[in-house]
Amino acid sequence: MIEVVAALIWDKEKFLICQRPKDKVRGLLWEFAGGKVEPGETREEALIRECREELAVTVSVGVPFMDVVHEYPDLTVHLTLFNAAIAEGLPQKREHNDIRWITPEEIPHYAFCPADKTILQKLREC
Repeated sequence: MIEVVAALIWDKEKFLICQRPKDKVRGLLWEFAGGKVEPGETREEALIRECREELAVTVSVGVPFMDVVHEYPDLTVHLTLFNAAIAEGLPQKREHNDIRWITPEEIPHYAFCPADKTILQKLREC
C-alpha cells in the first residue's frame, strides 16, 4: 500500500483541483494537489514538499479532512486529504496539465481519479 497525501485548499467558496498530465497513469483526470509520502517524511512534510514542487506554493497543513483506501488495478493507495491553506505564493502549473478553483456544486463537471470519489461526495454534502 502506498501512502499518499493531498491538500484541500479553499479560497472562499472554491477549492483547488489539478488535472494530471496526459502522459501519466490516469492522465487528464482531476485530483487534489499532493503525492506520495517518501521514506522518513511525515505526511505533513510530504504535503508541504509536494505542494512546493507541483504548485510553487508553501502551505500550512491543518487537520485531516478525510482518508480513504482505494484499490486501483495497478496499486493500492491510502490517501489522506488534509485541510490546508496557502501561506505563501500563487498556484502555478508546474506539473499538472491545468489547475482550477471550483465550487462543490461544480464537481460533476469534472472527471476525477476514482480514489477521490468518496471525498467528493462528502464535499458536496458539506
